[in-house]
Amino acid sequence: MATELEIKLTLSEQSQTEALEWLLAQPEASESARKVLMNRYYDTPNAVLNRARAALRVREIGGRYIQTLKTQGEFVDGAHRREEWEWEIPSKELDLMLLEQTPLNNQLDLSELQLAFETNFTRQIVMLNTANAVIEVAVDAGEITGGGGARPLHEVEFELKSGNSESLIVWASALSREVPVFLNLVSKAEQGYHLAGIHQPTLRQSEEVLSVTDFLHQLSLAWLIKAPVVFTTQSLTGVQKLAGEMGFQGLWAELLPELIRGLLVDDVVKKIPRLGEFQLAMATAS
Repeated sequence: MATELEIKLTLSEQSQTEALEWLLAQPEASESARKVLMNRYYDTPNAVLNRARAALRVREIGGRYIQTLKTQGEFVDGAHRREEWEWEIPSKELDLMLLEQTPLNNQLDLSELQLAFETNFTRQIVMLNTANAVIEVAVDAGEITGGGGARPLHEVEFELKSGNSESLIVWASALSREVPVFLNLVSKAEQGYHLAGIHQPTLRQSEEVLSVTDFLHQLSLAWLIKAPVVFTTQSLTGVQKLAGEMGFQGLWAELLPELIRGLLVDDVVKKIPRLGEFQLAMATAS
């Protein structure tokens, strides 16, 4: 079992191309081989894993098969912190005996597991070797399929391999100042679950003051379900206060009207390209 710390940014296809070019131009960067990843995710018919905030997949890469179990974990300072179990297996079929060694064995009948959806994409790895940390950057482009539908996938993930975790936010923020990005708290698995009709989140409609984490999570859910992001002025008072303390008064003056009247997240990113930079700063300071 290992602990994974990563920051995931969603962006347009064009911005992803520009992001990769920028990353490779950095003196700390080295380019690894491009790989095609085929991922099959499993759950029970009544989605026990999804409700337990876990994900189980078998990944095919270069003729090898890797079975992985991840917990949802927690969101800390703009990054996901998750527990992970990983094994190499001989084929694309699940090895249920390996799962008996995990907490999953006590949460469900392993024989009920079945294919739920797939995420298939090309991954370009860029390694960043700095004085303080080693970071693996995965630039993923492809699609998610499930429930008879599909949605495009364009992401850049920063994962800490060793060293100071603060380096993750430093590099993600630097990229956010170069191209429009969106700090996304929704995993590939959650996207697949939604597409397959298993995970159907709803947006909160309340005057209750939101924490920064709740605010960022609501933005991510709105992006997932392709619904307008609609907040009230009252619910955003905490975020507004922090935005002022962090020196984002001007950007907040642009962003607040859009959050109140309601726009799709993709449209907000187009209209306010610094949204990702703002999200990362708020996540770090909260």
